[in-house]
Amino acid sequence: MELHLDGKVALVVASSKGLGKAIAAQLVKEGADVMLTSRDEERLRAAQEELSPLGTGRVSYHRADITQSKDIQALIQVTRETFGKPIDLLINNAGGPPGGTFEQLTDADWQNAFELNLLSYIRIIREVLPDMKRKGGRIVNIASSSIKEPIPGLILSNAFRLGIVGLTKTLAAELAPYHILINTVAPGRIATDRVAELDRKQADQQGVSREQIEQQSREGIPLKRYGKPEEFAKVVTFLVSDASSYVTGSSIIVDGGMVKSI
Repeated sequence: MELHLDGKVALVVASSKGLGKAIAAQLVKEGADVMLTSRDEERLRAAQEELSPLGTGRVSYHRADITQSKDIQALIQVTRETFGKPIDLLINNAGGPPGGTFEQLTDADWQNAFELNLLSYIRIIREVLPDMKRKGGRIVNIASSSIKEPIPGLILSNAFRLGIVGLTKTLAAELAPYHILINTVAPGRIATDRVAELDRKQADQQGVSREQIEQQSREGIPLKRYGKPEEFAKVVTFLVSDASSYVTGSSIIVDGGMVKSI
């Protein structure tokens, strides 16, 4: 299967670690030029050094806070200037919002989660559209398995990840005339620092070990294990490639069969 990513310019958001970094690594292996970004410049520098030898694609980074419009605009401009070409591929991603129940969360918590987990996606898509409208493109919005089955204690994620799905589905129709394909990809229990943190918090709440929480979680997954970041990354890479030319507006769950909804 030919993915034809050689020379494509990809912007991968929240890519200094976790799923974003795994996606960036896979794109580099397939020959894409990749711009990394997050708020942590030290992690970004380390990620660039790690990913650069993986393939023929070039790797650069630019520090940005994606809750700030000016940072987003600068990030898009730096990406174009660094690689000397328009942006072909966008992977929207962001760290998950804090946990908590409805009564525990404040207006500030809701506002912060909105700006990070939904408004940032909207703003970044708006900025890359001039590039993609000229020659087509691919957009993948990373969400969560909560788009199909709400996760207890993560009401902020449950609310705003569904907003991503609505955004994606609507834009699929609006952007199709420009040959822009857009999809949502939602991880289940993938072995990242974020999932480990959630497991630790749940363990503390229940007064048990993190290993016990992990075992309980694995029992609820038909494949009986957490996913690997690279497994998730390969699905995203397929969706932004030429091999995926008739998939748009879809929500794809990568969860080992964990979510029970149809």
